Amino acid sequence: MSNSRWSRSPYAMSTHDTALLVVDVQEKLIGLVGGHQRIVWNLSRLIDAARILDVRVTGSEQYPQGLGPTIRELADRIGDVPAKVSFSCIVCDQLLESLVAEGVSKLLVAGIETHVCVQQTVLDLLASGLAVFVAADATGSRCERDHEIALRRMDSAGATITTTEAAIFEWCQVAGTPQFKQISQLIRQPGPDAS
Repeated sequence: MSNSRWSRSPYAMSTHDTALLVVDVQEKLIGLVGGHQRIVWNLSRLIDAARILDVRVTGSEQYPQGLGPTIRELADRIGDVPAKVSFSCIVCDQLLESLVAEGVSKLLVAGIETHVCVQQTVLDLLASGLAVFVAADATGSRCERDHEIALRRMDSAGATITTTEAAIFEWCQVAGTPQFKQISQLIRQPGPDAS
């Protein structure tokens, strides 16, 4: 950044004020969500980019006794996550309090299902005064219509709808760094439906 009068937008995510929240991507539900392979691929890329750029990563599990644990591919990347029975992650107050204490004022939310746990979490986080971003291509619902309407509702409530790649580059901010080289390799990886 130069020393000019121009500065980075407060509406943009950065590595120092943002955390990634992965909501309820669990064994017994993910397979029912259309396009789940691409959702998991995008979530994996978000988590890996967050690790490269030192963005905090956390998650949640909805009633794991019934829906199973977080899928292994993501669980290994996220680590321990709190369990909940409330649809909203707002009940995970220790998790949220620790993020805020570390200077987090923005959350990028992704996971399943868009119209249930993701949406209720986003609405509650907005009401709590946090800036909230939703990675539309890293969220999903069993019914595409529910997914689309939930994205529109969250947008109208004040959440910023974005994509996986846009979020990763927003965190990265500049090219020419060792982290950018790693991010560039991550972005170029073929998706699950690439042939």
